[in-house]
Amino acid sequence: MTKKKKILVFRLSAMGDVAMTVPVIKTLVEQNPDMEIIMVSKEFFKPFFQNIPSITFYGVNLDKHKGIGGLYKLFTELKKTQPDIVVDLHDVIRTKILRFFFKLAGHKVYIIDKGRKEKKALIRKKNKVFKSLPTTFERYAKTFEKAGIKMDLSQTQASTKPDLSAQVRLFLENFENKKLIGIAPFAAHTGKQYPLEKIKQIIKELLKRNQDIAIILLGGGAKEKKLLDTLEKIDRNRVVNIAGVFSLEEELQIISRLHKMLSMDSGNGHLAAMFGIPVFTIWGATHPYAGFAPFGQLPEQQFIPDLKKFPQLPTSIYGNKTFDNFEQVWETIPSDKIVDKLLENFIRKDN
Repeated sequence: MTKKKKILVFRLSAMGDVAMTVPVIKTLVEQNPDMEIIMVSKEFFKPFFQNIPSITFYGVNLDKHKGIGGLYKLFTELKKTQPDIVVDLHDVIRTKILRFFFKLAGHKVYIIDKGRKEKKALIRKKNKVFKSLPTTFERYAKTFEKAGIKMDLSQTQASTKPDLSAQVRLFLENFENKKLIGIAPFAAHTGKQYPLEKIKQIIKELLKRNQDIAIILLGGGAKEKKLLDTLEKIDRNRVVNIAGVFSLEEELQIISRLHKMLSMDSGNGHLAAMFGIPVFTIWGATHPYAGFAPFGQLPEQQFIPDLKKFPQLPTSIYGNKTFDNFEQVWETIPSDKIVDKLLENFIRKDN
């Protein structure tokens, strides 16, 4: 049997960024059966890569591998996997140090081009260059292509739906005759977060206009859970907050059974897209042109502010930069327009 070529891949960042590697790496190993991926990321993200063949996940504890000494220790651990090449899909100080060690050890290293210059041009105030940039998925694939590894992302298949745990199966039995819409109303920065009152309007209107719908609320952290609890009160039979109830692995099981997902420019949208779920995204300070829209989704599933009224948008790649009276931006994305889109292709049972 021919020995498989080992590719060591780094992506140590936030949930959405790591989730975006999944369709690319899945496509790579399916289209290149002579290759094996050693995926290096935070231990928490291991469930993303379940059921994908030819992937060995290496979970990292970043608290344990702090500083030059900690990173050198990580390097010595990873070197034991005997990779043929190293691919850095992150390109930050931590991975720069790691790849320096690998280069010294004689390994070939390939680095993502994040397009920092063109992204800066997209968000600057003056002389903004407003054009669609390569997607993050394309940038990931291009990095592998530098190493001579080809793939066709247009042929990417959705991740296999994971088996259900007993707890999740019992939970989903409550909604056997319902169309499940996931709603993830939070993001890392308020510049990416549709107002909660408007989310409440969306939920009420969805429930009013279609009796067959149930809402699954997603989020993380104690503060978010409390806010989601207030949304659950709209209708406890048809609106359920699962934040903090299930493990990440079990949340993925639930997400894979959704009919549609509404999210901000944030991680939960990417998790749903992994399974081929139609994802509808709301954009504020950021814009899909930066390349972070969920995989395989259509432009008409993206709700974008009126750029004629707010030509300074997008103001940020990450959503952390806004401007005075930014809340007016959200008024140009009416909640009823979002409801209409979410209800398309559903049989409606109006009151």
